[in-house]
Amino acid sequence: MADSSCIKRLQKEYRALCKEPVSHIVARPSPSDILEWHYVLEGSEGTPFAGGFYHGKIKFPPEYPFKPPGISMITPNGRFITQKKICLSMSDFHPESWNPMWSVSSILTGLLSFMMDNSPTTGSVSTTAAEKQRLAKASLAFNCKSPVFRKMFPDYIEKYNQQQLAEQSVSNQSLPAQKGDDSSPLLAVPAGRNGTVLQEGQVNGEIRNEAVKNNKKGSKNFPVWLLFVLFSIFGAVMALPLLQP
Repeated sequence: MADSSCIKRLQKEYRALCKEPVSHIVARPSPSDILEWHYVLEGSEGTPFAGGFYHGKIKFPPEYPFKPPGISMITPNGRFITQKKICLSMSDFHPESWNPMWSVSSILTGLLSFMMDNSPTTGSVSTTAAEKQRLAKASLAFNCKSPVFRKMFPDYIEKYNQQQLAEQSVSNQSLPAQKGDDSSPLLAVPAGRNGTVLQEGQVNGEIRNEAVKNNKKGSKNFPVWLLFVLFSIFGAVMALPLLQP
């Protein structure tokens, strides 16, 4: 059972966090147990954790603030082992270095700073930047599967739903463009004399006009002497029966 001084201290810290939120950090006590707090750390830009949302838990002792809390991470993150206490100077791993003046905000600020570092410690794990980025991208979806997270952080559930709707909208918009994409070569559309593109009826008319012009040109270019020779041969052939006795 927590001391009254412990309860008052934690209530005071929660009011302070609500009044002056800390950047990239959200923390709330459990409705059923003020000694158990849940937090969300948002990955900082320019790091492999950018875009990630990391859910974790702080367990305060009944003697807080005179004794340090235990800190653990729940969301897979590539920096700390999940569901295992993390060794920090502000955690119960080092009670000798604990300062009663430290608060929830200072604890989580120190945790977020240490998370961006690569220094090994009890409860840490070594992974590549690519693995951290992959886990960051999947972190919110992972968190939303947790009943505790959904109950404690409904605002993040709404954020996740909005992300899903946005992704679905982008996917739906890209489908018509893909279906309408005709990779077959386009037929050349003839142009009129003034260079304008012709409609189908105009194209047919132009073709007929060109054919008539070509026929006329062909008749004009036909040699006159050849025409005379052909008529002479034709006349001689027709006169042969008349010349026979």
